[in-house]
Parts: sequence; structure tokens; C-alpha cells
Amino acid sequence: MANGIQNLFDVTKYLKDFNPTKMVEEFSNAMKQYRLPGVNIEAVVESQKKNLEALTSANRVAFEGLQAVAKRQAEILQETMNEASKAVDSVAKAGSPPEMAAKQLEIAKQAFDKAIGNMRELAEMVAKANEAAASTVNTRISATLDEIKELALNYKQS
Repeated sequence: MANGIQNLFDVTKYLKDFNPTKMVEEFSNAMKQYRLPGVNIEAVVESQKKNLEALTSANRVAFEGLQAVAKRQAEILQETMNEASKAVDSVAKAGSPPEMAAKQLEIAKQAFDKAIGNMRELAEMVAKANEAAASTVNTRISATLDEIKELALNYKQS
């Protein structure tokens, strides 16, 4: 079951044809057609290439996080199904109606506690993936602002 869920959410297969280098080359060729006085087109293209690389990296981290969460959800589902089966057997063997009720309440409390723990674990996985992706983008934004400042300081009017 876990393999089916994992394959369903394997979004990397949808992106296998995505080629940031090709996009940068096309952008570079388009920019070279325009003559902008005092603008270092190569520096602009290089900056955009780095931006695309950072976005690609951030997307990869986010997708890997999504895959990990989906895989863990499938594992949790499998564990839950196994525990539910054991719980039914346990309640059936409890004996008297009061013992059965007590057993059901005990199982319900355990299931609730486990569900809260699982939700916390999944939330932490998502937060960690989001933090890693955001860090990549934030680092690149800071570098881009430095590059823009450098380009502005080196601007030559023709």
C-alpha cells in the first residue's frame, strides 16, 4: 500500500522535462536581441540563472517533503488498520459488557493519543520542509539584492 501512495505523490516524475538551463539559455538569447545602454546583460542573465537554480532547489526540497509526508501518512494508515484489527479482537475477548466498555474506552484513549502524536509528527515534517525551502529562497533574494546593488553601482551611461 505504501508504494502505491508513494508513487501517486511522486511529483518529481512530472518535472523530469523541466530544464532550468534551457530556460536560462532562451532568456539569454532573447535579452541579447536588445541593446540596453550601460546594462551588463551577462550579469543579468547570470543572476536570473541563479534565481532559477534557487527556485528549482527550493521546489525539490518542498517536493521531497511532500513525498516524505505522503509516505508517512501511508505508514500511519497501515499501522492504524493493524491496531484496529487487534482492538476488535481485544474487545471481543473482554468478557462481560462492563469489561468490554472499559476496554473500548481504553482503546479509544490510546487511539486518540496516537492520532495527536501522528498529527504533531506530520506537522513538524511539513514545517521542516517549508523552512528548508524558504531558507533557500531567502538566501537567493538577499544575494539578488546584492547583485542589483552592484549592477547599479557599475551602471555606465552610454
